[in-house]
Amino acid sequence: MGYLGLVRLAYHMTSSPLGLLFLARSGRGLRFLEFMDRKSLKRMIASHAEELPDATWEPSLLELKTAVDQLELYFNGMLQDFDLPLDPQGSEFQLNVWKALRAIPYGTTRAYGQIAASIGHPKASRAVGLANHDNPLAIVIPCHRVIGADGSLTGYGGGMPRKRWLLVHEARQRERTSAPLELFAGGDKSRER
Repeated sequence: MGYLGLVRLAYHMTSSPLGLLFLARSGRGLRFLEFMDRKSLKRMIASHAEELPDATWEPSLLELKTAVDQLELYFNGMLQDFDLPLDPQGSEFQLNVWKALRAIPYGTTRAYGQIAASIGHPKASRAVGLANHDNPLAIVIPCHRVIGADGSLTGYGGGMPRKRWLLVHEARQRERTSAPLELFAGGDKSRER
């Protein structure tokens, strides 16, 4: 009976333009994607001991390869939407907020109030902010795309420089991919001569 509560988590660490990332997945999907911020793997795992006291942690690039590959594509500007099974754990409200965050299009932003309204709780902007803070899957659940009602950048668990970097990165990539191909511009003009 006690085995039903046991969770096995495969974990891996990967580099990114924003520093080292810690990834962990359960049998159902990606559970954690966090900035390591000079923490060791041991400390990253220990930070989840209270919520997962009986978890078994096993290193495995193989089980996290798809996530690592998609992150690399994202950082190289070649992926806009992650296609990964996810297993975030939270309250019903948090899960609804995180689902709404995933619906924010790449390269765009939404205000906390807009997210609150989209999940049927128009007066819950602060609660949306708290759910953002507790987001266990940085980047994949794009809480960096949520800004203040006045358009200002507001708090981000990974730090404001990372939030700014992610927003600028996405805006540049979106602009680049939506711009007309200039490779063929002028081709017709040369024929007119």
